[in-house]
Amino acid sequence: MGVNIKPLSDRVVVEPLPAETQTASGIFIPDSAQEKQQKGKVVAVGTGKKDEKMTVKVGDTILHKSYGVDELKLEGKDYLIMSEDAILAII
Repeated sequence: MGVNIKPLSDRVVVEPLPAETQTASGIFIPDSAQEKQQKGKVVAVGTGKKDEKMTVKVGDTILHKSYGVDELKLEGKDYLIMSEDAILAII
């Protein structure tokens, strides 16, 4: 992983997982019809807020909200930065 970024407070840096290209029944989804994936892998975690420790850790696969997420391109890769509140579940 080794991302050279340290998020502050309750922020999390997430590497988005690739979008689904095929349905469960085997139908291929064209690029123009693919939805933006709301799953990702946590690559960096802040220290948390005062009196609140972080729930997620590096390596967790998460589901996140589609809004309230900032996009970042670093060293040629796409990442998302979000508050821990934007994370809906660890999967």
